[in-house]
Order: sequence, then structure tokens, then C-alpha cells
Amino acid sequence: MTDMTSTLRMPLQTRVYLYVSLTLIAALVLIPLLTTALGGFKSLGDLRTNPFGLPAEWQWSNYTDILFGERYWLQIFNSLVIAALTVSLTLVVSSMAAFAFAHVRFFGSSFLLNYFLLGLMFPAATAILPLFIRIRDLGLLDTYWGVVLPQVAFGLGMSILLFRNYFRNLPEELFQAAFVDGCGYLRFFWYISLPLSRPIVATVSIISFVGSWNSYILPLIMLNSEAKYPWPLGIMVYRGEYGTEWQLVLAFITLTILPTVIVFFLAQKHIIAGLTAGAVKS
Repeated sequence: MTDMTSTLRMPLQTRVYLYVSLTLIAALVLIPLLTTALGGFKSLGDLRTNPFGLPAEWQWSNYTDILFGERYWLQIFNSLVIAALTVSLTLVVSSMAAFAFAHVRFFGSSFLLNYFLLGLMFPAATAILPLFIRIRDLGLLDTYWGVVLPQVAFGLGMSILLFRNYFRNLPEELFQAAFVDGCGYLRFFWYISLPLSRPIVATVSIISFVGSWNSYILPLIMLNSEAKYPWPLGIMVYRGEYGTEWQLVLAFITLTILPTVIVFFLAQKHIIAGLTAGAVKS
């Protein structure tokens, strides 16, 4: 009732400002997506002369040729495998590490946490040479794990930070009641913390999934055989020595960003939900 009253009493200028701002932000997001999708329906000549308008003649074959091609589904499968392994390993390692930083007091915990957070300052591209040497020495070149392990390592900083802040905000009464009943750290983590952490699990999963799905530099360096290429490397198929089939590139990009959009909408309700409300009630 209070929110509705405050909304009704909001000045007209403020409401106009909010609507205009939100419309501009939505346009900045939707216009490139729509332009990319429509560009996939054009011929190369139409795309060059009319890049932002509707197609003069709808080229449905640009999409159907990709969808019915074996290469597209192989690259999507490779991307899904790499993303699934990255998300699973990131969730397991970061949640356990964050729980220890949030609830267990031990010597050097602050130093170790800051060490993990240093990874937020450096992208994977800055360490690509030592990464390549280490992956080569481990015999993981041209394997899924050669891409997954570096992605997990560089994603741990953000994931641990998100999990740790969420675990620390859980009601203290839960922690005290569990230990009074004889619950140890592992049982409290598995049976209480994780079930109440679905929103942050969904958030970390989406961040890890999108980062892995769109990763280009690591697969390019670590993978050699085309049979293991994820979708970002599949775009190179449409680049020739003297030209690029941009209409096929746009159609390919449109088809490959759909899984990330679907994953976001499926997990959206878990991100915005607050499952800890009333958790201490009997």
C-alpha cells in the first residue's frame, strides 16, 4: 500500500524522466538485437545498402541452412558441455570456499580471500601465455578441460565474493540453532545454507554460463581440432580470404544467443526471489 501511494504521489516530471530513461536503455539493448536478427534474413548486397531496415527479400535459407547443418549443432553441443562443466565446477568450489570464509575463522583467511579477489583485476587474456604453457604441460590441450579449468579459475573471485556476502547475510539464528542441535559445518552448509541460497546460485550460474558461452580467446588458444570448437569459433567458417558472408554471421549469432536468453528468463524468478524471509520461523 505504501509503495502504491508513493508511486501515485510521484511528481509528473520524475515519472517522465523514469519512462524516458527506461525507454532509452531498452532501445540500446533491443535495437542491436533486432538489427542482428533482421540482418540474418538479408542478402549480402541488401545488408550493405540497407543495414538497419527491413529486408527487401526475406532470405529464410540463411537460417535454415545453419539449423539443418551438422556443424552448428556440433558447436552448440561443445559450447553446452564446456559451459555446463564450468558452471558446475564454479558452483561447487566457490560455494564451499565462500562458506568457509563466511563462517570459519582461521589464520590467514583475510589474506587468502584478498588473493582470490585479485583475480577480478586481471582478465584471462593477460595470462594467456603462462596458461597455455601450464595446460600444455598438463596434457590438456585440445580438450574440454583445457578451456574449463582456466574459465573456472578466473571466475572464482567474483563467485566467491557473491556467495560470501550472501552467506554472511543469512540469519544468525539459523547458525546458532543448528549448532545447538548438533549440526556441524558440513551439514549446515549442505542442508541449510544451500537450500536457502537458490537466488545466489542462479545468479552465479548465469554469470558463469554467459561468460563461458561467449568466451572466445581461451577456446581459440587451447583447442586445435574443429570437432571441439564452441560456437564463437564457428563464426570463422563464414570468413573467407577475400570477404565475409556477414548475413550468415548475423544469422549464426542470432541462433546462438538464444540459449543465453532462455537461461536468463528461466532463472530470473530465482534471482529476484528472497527465500530467506521467514526462515527462522518454526
